[in-house]
Amino acid sequence: MAVLTLWGSAAFADPEPQTISGVPQQIVPMVGEVGLSAFTMPTGTVSILGGSTTGTGGLSGTGTSTDSSALDTMLGTSWGASAQQSSEALGVNASALAATCVVESNCQNVSGTGSITGAFQMTAATYQSSLAAALAQDPSLAANIVPGLAGQSDPATQAIAAAEYLKQGAQYLQNNGVSTPTALDVRGYYNFGPQGGAAIATAQDSDPISGALSMYTPAQLAKNGITAGETVGQWRSSVAAKMGSAAGAPVLT
Repeated sequence: MAVLTLWGSAAFADPEPQTISGVPQQIVPMVGEVGLSAFTMPTGTVSILGGSTTGTGGLSGTGTSTDSSALDTMLGTSWGASAQQSSEALGVNASALAATCVVESNCQNVSGTGSITGAFQMTAATYQSSLAAALAQDPSLAANIVPGLAGQSDPATQAIAAAEYLKQGAQYLQNNGVSTPTALDVRGYYNFGPQGGAAIATAQDSDPISGALSMYTPAQLAKNGITAGETVGQWRSSVAAKMGSAAGAPVLT
Protein backbone atom coordinates (compact mmCIF):
# COMPACT_ATOMS: atom_id res chain seq x y z
CA MET A 1 0.00 0.00 0.00
CA ALA A 2 1.39 3.37 -0.87
CA VAL A 3 2.05 5.93 1.82
CA LEU A 4 3.14 9.46 2.42
CA THR A 5 4.54 9.14 5.91
CA LEU A 6 5.10 6.36 8.37
CA TRP A 7 3.19 6.67 11.59
CA GLY A 8 5.91 8.26 13.67
CA SER A 9 8.60 8.29 10.96
CA ALA A 10 9.22 8.73 7.27
CA ALA A 11 10.22 5.12 6.66
CA PHE A 12 7.17 4.31 4.53
CA ALA A 13 7.24 7.54 2.53
CA ASP A 14 6.15 7.45 -1.08
CA PRO A 15 4.27 10.62 -1.96
CA GLU A 16 3.90 9.93 -5.67
CA PRO A 17 0.39 9.20 -7.00
CA GLN A 18 0.44 5.69 -8.43
CA THR A 19 -1.57 3.87 -11.08
CA ILE A 20 -2.09 0.19 -11.75
CA SER A 21 -3.69 -1.36 -14.80
CA GLY A 22 -5.02 -4.77 -15.68
CA VAL A 23 -6.12 -6.07 -12.29
CA PRO A 24 -8.97 -5.44 -9.84
CA GLN A 25 -8.27 -2.77 -7.24
CA GLN A 26 -9.65 -1.82 -3.84
CA ILE A 27 -10.06 1.71 -2.58
CA VAL A 28 -6.56 2.90 -1.65
CA PRO A 29 -5.32 6.40 -0.85
CA MET A 30 -2.34 6.44 -3.22
CA VAL A 31 -3.39 4.02 -5.93
CA GLY A 32 -6.60 5.19 -7.50
CA GLU A 33 -9.61 2.94 -7.86
CA VAL A 34 -10.09 1.81 -11.44
CA GLY A 35 -11.65 4.74 -13.29
CA LEU A 36 -10.73 7.24 -10.58
CA SER A 37 -7.85 9.66 -10.29
CA ALA A 38 -5.25 9.23 -7.56
CA PHE A 39 -4.69 11.63 -4.71
CA THR A 40 -2.16 12.20 -1.96
CA MET A 41 -2.91 11.22 1.63
CA PRO A 42 -2.76 13.86 4.35
CA THR A 43 0.51 13.87 6.24
CA GLY A 44 0.66 11.93 9.46
CA THR A 45 -1.16 8.83 8.18
CA VAL A 46 0.02 5.40 7.15
CA SER A 47 -1.22 2.88 4.64
CA ILE A 48 0.30 0.26 2.37
CA LEU A 49 -0.51 -1.21 -0.75
CA GLY A 50 -1.36 -1.20 -0.85
CA GLY A 51 -13.62 -14.29 -5.56
CA SER A 52 -13.60 -17.63 -6.05
CA THR A 53 -15.92 -20.35 -4.99
CA THR A 54 -15.69 -21.41 -1.38
CA GLY A 55 -13.44 -24.41 -0.93
CA THR A 56 -11.46 -26.24 1.69
CA GLY A 57 -8.44 -23.96 1.86
CA GLY A 58 -6.19 -26.45 0.08
CA LEU A 59 -2.61 -26.89 1.23
CA SER A 60 -1.89 -26.06 4.82
CA GLY A 61 1.19 -24.71 6.54
CA THR A 62 0.75 -25.25 10.26
CA GLY A 63 -3.00 -25.69 10.16
CA THR A 64 -3.80 -22.51 12.07
CA SER A 65 -5.55 -20.58 9.28
CA THR A 66 -9.23 -20.24 8.53
CA ASP A 67 -10.38 -21.85 5.29
CA SER A 68 -11.70 -19.31 2.80
CA SER A 69 -12.29 -18.64 -0.85
CA ALA A 70 -9.46 -16.07 -0.78
CA LEU A 71 -7.07 -18.66 0.61
CA ASP A 72 -8.04 -21.00 -2.23
CA THR A 73 -7.15 -18.24 -4.68
CA MET A 74 -3.76 -17.62 -3.08
CA LEU A 75 -2.99 -21.32 -2.84
CA GLY A 76 -3.72 -21.59 -6.55
CA THR A 77 -0.50 -19.66 -7.23
CA SER A 78 2.97 -21.14 -7.31
CA TRP A 79 3.93 -19.18 -4.18
CA GLY A 80 0.73 -19.46 -2.16
CA ALA A 81 1.74 -22.41 0.03
CA SER A 82 4.99 -20.67 0.99
CA ALA A 83 3.06 -17.48 1.80
CA GLN A 84 0.69 -19.44 4.02
CA GLN A 85 3.51 -21.08 5.93
CA SER A 86 5.33 -17.77 6.42
CA SER A 87 2.24 -15.93 7.63
CA GLU A 88 1.39 -18.68 10.09
CA ALA A 89 4.98 -18.60 11.40
CA LEU A 90 4.37 -14.93 12.22
CA GLY A 91 1.06 -15.70 13.89
CA VAL A 92 -1.04 -14.30 11.05
CA ASN A 93 -4.05 -16.10 9.61
CA ALA A 94 -3.24 -16.94 5.99
CA SER A 95 -6.85 -16.28 4.98
CA ALA A 96 -6.46 -12.65 6.11
CA LEU A 97 -3.24 -12.41 4.12
CA ALA A 98 -4.96 -13.97 1.11
CA ALA A 99 -7.85 -11.50 1.39
CA THR A 100 -5.32 -8.70 1.03
CA CYS A 101 -3.73 -10.07 -2.15
CA VAL A 102 -7.17 -10.81 -3.63
CA VAL A 103 -8.28 -7.22 -3.08
CA GLU A 104 -4.96 -5.70 -4.19
CA SER A 105 -4.14 -7.73 -7.30
CA ASN A 106 -6.24 -10.91 -7.40
CA CYS A 107 -3.03 -12.50 -6.09
CA GLN A 108 -1.10 -11.68 -9.25
CA ASN A 109 2.45 -10.34 -9.28
CA VAL A 110 1.83 -7.06 -11.06
CA SER A 111 3.78 -3.84 -11.34
CA GLY A 112 2.43 -0.42 -10.56
CA THR A 113 4.31 2.84 -10.99
CA GLY A 114 6.82 4.47 -8.74
CA SER A 115 7.95 2.00 -6.10
CA ILE A 116 4.65 0.10 -5.82
CA THR A 117 4.70 -3.46 -7.10
CA GLY A 118 3.83 -7.06 -6.35
CA ALA A 119 0.87 -9.17 -5.34
CA PHE A 120 0.39 -7.08 -2.20
CA GLN A 121 1.13 -3.74 -3.90
CA MET A 122 3.62 -2.47 -1.36
CA THR A 123 5.97 0.47 -1.73
CA ALA A 124 9.67 -0.25 -1.50
CA ALA A 125 9.97 1.53 1.85
CA THR A 126 6.99 -0.28 3.37
CA TYR A 127 8.23 -3.60 2.05
CA GLN A 128 11.73 -3.17 3.45
CA SER A 129 10.60 -1.94 6.86
CA SER A 130 7.97 -4.65 7.30
CA LEU A 131 10.26 -7.43 6.08
CA ALA A 132 12.98 -6.34 8.50
CA ALA A 133 10.47 -6.44 11.37
CA ALA A 134 9.28 -9.91 10.34
CA LEU A 135 12.81 -11.31 10.13
CA ALA A 136 13.63 -9.83 13.53
CA GLN A 137 10.73 -11.81 14.98
CA ASP A 138 11.52 -15.04 13.14
CA PRO A 139 15.05 -15.18 11.67
CA SER A 140 14.34 -18.60 10.17
CA LEU A 141 12.17 -16.89 7.55
CA ALA A 142 15.34 -15.50 5.97
CA ALA A 143 15.91 -18.90 4.39
CA ASN A 144 12.80 -18.36 2.25
CA ILE A 145 13.40 -14.85 0.92
CA VAL A 146 14.89 -13.31 -2.17
CA PRO A 147 17.43 -10.90 -0.62
CA GLY A 148 17.59 -7.20 -1.26
CA LEU A 149 15.01 -5.06 -2.97
CA ALA A 150 14.56 -7.75 -5.62
CA GLY A 151 12.49 -9.59 -3.03
CA GLN A 152 9.79 -6.96 -3.37
CA SER A 153 8.94 -8.47 -6.76
CA ASP A 154 8.93 -12.03 -5.40
CA PRO A 155 5.41 -12.76 -4.11
CA ALA A 156 6.53 -15.31 -1.52
CA THR A 157 9.00 -12.80 -0.06
CA GLN A 158 6.60 -9.87 -0.24
CA ALA A 159 3.98 -12.01 1.50
CA ILE A 160 6.20 -12.08 4.60
CA ALA A 161 6.29 -8.27 4.69
CA ALA A 162 2.54 -8.00 4.06
CA ALA A 163 1.77 -10.48 6.83
CA GLU A 164 3.89 -8.45 9.23
CA TYR A 165 2.09 -5.24 8.32
CA LEU A 166 -1.28 -6.90 8.86
CA LYS A 167 -0.04 -8.12 12.24
CA GLN A 168 0.97 -4.60 13.20
CA GLY A 169 -2.45 -3.35 12.13
CA ALA A 170 -4.28 -6.00 14.16
CA GLN A 171 -2.18 -5.26 17.24
CA TYR A 172 -2.87 -1.54 16.86
CA LEU A 173 -6.61 -2.20 16.70
CA GLN A 174 -6.40 -4.44 19.76
CA ASN A 175 -4.83 -1.54 21.63
CA ASN A 176 -7.77 0.59 20.51
CA GLY A 177 -10.61 -1.58 21.69
CA VAL A 178 -11.02 -4.22 18.96
CA SER A 179 -10.49 -7.51 20.76
CA THR A 180 -10.30 -9.83 17.76
CA PRO A 181 -9.52 -7.84 14.60
CA THR A 182 -10.67 -9.49 11.38
CA ALA A 183 -9.39 -9.08 7.84
CA LEU A 184 -12.26 -6.63 7.28
CA ASP A 185 -11.38 -4.66 10.43
CA VAL A 186 -7.74 -4.32 9.45
CA ARG A 187 -8.60 -3.29 5.91
CA GLY A 188 -9.39 0.20 7.17
CA TYR A 189 -5.93 0.38 8.76
CA TYR A 190 -4.43 -0.96 5.54
CA ASN A 191 -6.16 1.74 3.49
CA PHE A 192 -6.27 4.75 5.77
CA GLY A 193 -3.59 4.32 8.42
CA PRO A 194 -3.83 3.88 12.19
CA GLN A 195 -6.13 6.79 13.03
CA GLY A 196 -8.61 6.19 10.23
CA GLY A 197 -8.36 2.43 10.57
CA ALA A 198 -9.20 2.47 14.26
CA ALA A 199 -12.05 4.92 13.71
CA ILE A 200 -13.64 2.73 11.04
CA ALA A 201 -13.15 -0.49 13.02
CA THR A 202 -14.89 0.91 16.10
CA ALA A 203 -17.67 2.82 14.30
CA GLN A 204 -21.30 1.77 14.06
CA ASP A 205 -22.62 0.62 10.67
CA SER A 206 -24.95 3.61 10.59
CA ASP A 207 -22.15 6.15 11.15
CA PRO A 208 -21.09 8.23 8.14
CA ILE A 209 -17.67 7.11 6.96
CA SER A 210 -16.76 10.75 6.39
CA GLY A 211 -16.87 11.19 10.16
CA ALA A 212 -14.45 8.31 10.75
CA LEU A 213 -12.19 9.68 8.03
CA SER A 214 -12.44 13.32 8.98
CA MET A 215 -8.75 13.80 8.18
CA TYR A 216 -9.70 13.54 4.49
CA THR A 217 -11.57 16.14 2.46
CA PRO A 218 -14.82 15.25 0.70
CA ALA A 219 -12.97 15.52 -2.61
CA GLN A 220 -10.35 13.03 -1.48
CA LEU A 221 -12.99 10.59 -0.28
CA ALA A 222 -14.86 10.94 -3.56
CA LYS A 223 -11.72 10.13 -5.51
CA ASN A 224 -11.49 6.91 -3.51
CA GLY A 225 -15.04 5.95 -4.38
CA ILE A 226 -16.60 7.05 -1.07
CA THR A 227 -19.75 8.95 -1.87
CA ALA A 228 -21.42 11.71 0.09
CA GLY A 229 -23.60 10.18 2.78
CA GLU A 230 -22.00 6.73 2.54
CA THR A 231 -22.09 4.87 5.83
CA VAL A 232 -19.44 2.73 7.46
CA GLY A 233 -21.73 -0.23 6.98
CA GLN A 234 -21.95 0.36 3.24
CA TRP A 235 -18.16 0.59 3.01
CA ARG A 236 -17.80 -2.62 5.00
CA SER A 237 -20.26 -4.42 2.73
CA SER A 238 -18.34 -3.33 -0.38
CA VAL A 239 -15.00 -4.49 1.02
CA ALA A 240 -16.43 -7.74 2.36
CA ALA A 241 -17.86 -8.57 -1.06
CA LYS A 242 -14.37 -8.35 -2.52
CA MET A 243 -12.77 -10.36 0.29
CA GLY A 244 -15.40 -13.08 0.21
CA SER A 245 -15.49 -15.55 3.08
CA ALA A 246 -12.12 -14.32 4.39
CA ALA A 247 -13.63 -10.99 5.50
CA GLY A 248 -14.52 -12.41 8.90
CA ALA A 249 -11.27 -14.30 9.42
CA PRO A 250 -9.32 -13.14 12.47
CA VAL A 251 -5.95 -11.69 11.49
CA LEU A 252 -4.03 -13.11 14.47
CA THR A 253 -3.84 -16.83 15.16
